[in-house]
Amino acid sequence: MGSASLRTSRVLALSLAAVVGTMTLAATPLLAAPGTGPVAAENIPAPDVNAGEAYTQFIVSFKKTPGNATPDGRANAWGKAAKQQGVSVRELRALATGATLIASDKALSDQAAKDFMDGIVASGAVNAVEPDARMTAVLTPNDTRYGEQWDFTGANGMRIPGAWDVSTGSGSTVAVIDTGITAHPDLDANVLPGYDFVSDATAARDGNGRDSNAQDQGDWYAAGECGQTTAGNSSWHGTHVSGTIAAVTGNATGVAGVAPNAKVLPVRVLAKCGGSLSDIADAIIWASGGTVSGIPANANPAKVINMSLGGSGACGTTYQAAIDSAVSRGTTVVVAAGNSNQDASGFRPANCNSVVTVAASNPSGSLSYYSNYGATVDLTAPGGDTSVSGGGILSTLNTGTTTPAAAGYAYYQGTSMATPHVAGLVALMKSKSPALTPAQVESTLRQGTRAMPGGCTKGCGAGLSDATATMGLLGGSTPPPPSGNLLLNPGFESGAASWTSNQTDTFETGTAARSGSGFAGLNGWGKSTSYTLDQAVSIPSSVTGASLSFYLKTLTDETTTSSAYDTLKVQVISGGVTTTLATYSNLNQSTGYVLKTLDLSAFKGKSVTLRFLGVEDSSLATYFYLDDTSVTTS
Repeated sequence: MGSASLRTSRVLALSLAAVVGTMTLAATPLLAAPGTGPVAAENIPAPDVNAGEAYTQFIVSFKKTPGNATPDGRANAWGKAAKQQGVSVRELRALATGATLIASDKALSDQAAKDFMDGIVASGAVNAVEPDARMTAVLTPNDTRYGEQWDFTGANGMRIPGAWDVSTGSGSTVAVIDTGITAHPDLDANVLPGYDFVSDATAARDGNGRDSNAQDQGDWYAAGECGQTTAGNSSWHGTHVSGTIAAVTGNATGVAGVAPNAKVLPVRVLAKCGGSLSDIADAIIWASGGTVSGIPANANPAKVINMSLGGSGACGTTYQAAIDSAVSRGTTVVVAAGNSNQDASGFRPANCNSVVTVAASNPSGSLSYYSNYGATVDLTAPGGDTSVSGGGILSTLNTGTTTPAAAGYAYYQGTSMATPHVAGLVALMKSKSPALTPAQVESTLRQGTRAMPGGCTKGCGAGLSDATATMGLLGGSTPPPPSGNLLLNPGFESGAASWTSNQTDTFETGTAARSGSGFAGLNGWGKSTSYTLDQAVSIPSSVTGASLSFYLKTLTDETTTSSAYDTLKVQVISGGVTTTLATYSNLNQSTGYVLKTLDLSAFKGKSVTLRFLGVEDSSLATYFYLDDTSVTTS
């Protein structure tokens, strides 16, 4: 049979339930495959709600059918569910992701909202539905003022000045998707015209919803509002974040920015009580140069997006679709890990695929007490600790308690403060080497870290970001692809180039890729199969150490919790001797890609063949996805 039939058969060999965890909006090979028939309701991603939260808006991804081509046709999906909940529902608008935003005339409790969404799924007309959840700034603010930017120059800082010997960010644009921005003499010269995506005119406080004015109107709230018992002042969060990225430097005033010659593109999505997922998704797409209906084209598309915001829950189809859209245009999306002192895997967008997730460190070089952590984290950057004298992150701010007043400075703490350090560093990288892909940027950032000076036992990613070391990896005008990687075609973007496999369908493209569009897929047939994926590589004898890293996602129909029926072995073939470095199996099932790192130091000075060997037994499929491989040395 032809390759198209092979691919369809392979995807269909996996149960729908196993594939659901990797869906991005409505675009997966499974759903796109012709002749598969309707998808059962139980195979749609389960709607995610937060306990105690009420919802009025929902994001629905409809199947592309004639019946869903009109508003009246789409209304059939929620008609019965709306009647059961006693609400009236209307369409608001189409999102840039292709989904539709709908609203009920009254708020639905967490359980009622879930029942409502379950009813929509039961219609059989949709691919996904989720609440238009509210995101908030990832910030623990404190107004105490101190006098030094230890995060730039301190022993446990990011070593920023050394990076300026290579680049100061000229030509780079960083979109700050946040509360907007206020006028500030230490920042204004580096600010481009942005956009206000806050669609709720009341929350926006500008009286008109979305417009071309990204001015921060203040996110203050009264006691009893926003789920808070006490009143809160305006944070001017976007102004603080922007200053860390690109405050004017060398003007004998205030603070310096990580990328002092870069430009900031303010994109307002957060206002009173936070911001909606639907607004944020549109903002991501627009900021990266994509099209949003009814919004003028972005004259200054950003190759770096900073998102110092988040909320609890799974990434979801809306967030992932927007991020995938940005990444497809070459934009690196840098996000905060969150401030809940929990595993970042439970927080979005930190847990989305293809983002750079940043945890926060304190002046002692250890993980800040509030920072989220875990395997989802890519690296750590200074986020501050205002309980320590001089330990916060100093940046530009406004002095107004509610509405904007005079410009000023303040120390804040949070993963919100850590994230712009990394976004600014990415701006330096893109200024030096514009051709770097988001995957290469992520790889370089991880490689350019150093061990956490104060240690980290919870999971700080690759370590503490080191700007000087990171820029040093770029070397000349054209960095090695990607960033010191000894493997060629590491993300399979060029198909089989530089790789050898015994199966023609190993090299695949589509939304199942972790980054870009290419990936390798082994097995997944539900019958006895064997896949090999090889590349030869020479490891220099002069290096101290070497390691193999790759991202693995495992989907399986196996139900056992104890037996490894289908396996993926990672092997090194040297001098006719095969060494197995690690074995994974159906027991390693995952909903997303998981980073794996294996030591290759024993093979210094040798030319070896790296092999991924997938073996599947005679029943029940296991599908091994591989992407973004690398062999690096130290």
